[in-house]
Amino acid sequence: MFKISVFSAFILGMTVVSCGKDKPLSSVNNEVTTTTEGNSFQVDTLNSKIEWKGFKILKSDNTSHFGTIKFESGDVTVKDGKLESGKFVADMNSLTSVDLKDDAEQLNKLNGHLKSGDFFEVEKFPTASYEITKVSENANGDYNTLLDGNLTIKGITKPVQFNANVTVNNGEVSIATEPKDINREDFGVKFQMPVANGVIKNEVNLQILIKALEKK
Repeated sequence: MFKISVFSAFILGMTVVSCGKDKPLSSVNNEVTTTTEGNSFQVDTLNSKIEWKGFKILKSDNTSHFGTIKFESGDVTVKDGKLESGKFVADMNSLTSVDLKDDAEQLNKLNGHLKSGDFFEVEKFPTASYEITKVSENANGDYNTLLDGNLTIKGITKPVQFNANVTVNNGEVSIATEPKDINREDFGVKFQMPVANGVIKNEVNLQILIKALEKK
């Protein structure tokens, strides 16, 4: 089971990215300065994803799991050739481990555990989301844009900032955030294994990768 639970700590997921159909259990006001004025783009869900990675603090073997979460939907607005706003909804039922893809038994156990009440409780919270609240130019470093936004997982909303590379070209928007550690306990994911099996880190690494196409 501890092989199963290594990541059992996420995500985004991703990121990602489970908010869902229930009202938020907790939220933080984060003033929205973006608008939906401009050209609309729809997220290409087949070519967009959240990549996640989780770790154990103890044990030197099998100390991490990594995988993906697919998007259910999403929209982006571009104004004067620049990203103006966006909201992305992740399908938490699509959460899966990539490193276990060749071990069906362990893969099913891990995926089942991550989707259970111990972690993301996907029956109750089938989606997670990230809504951009502010877009700023980033003149320093390897990323050209700074995104402020609200990340919602398990009905809990917190402000989260990402560095990102954003391109707008020929009817297509590409957004690739810098991999970022998110504290899973901030979103009510507090499961922990016995110390003998390896302590799961609270930080889960998420990267959001978006491809959006202009609506005709």
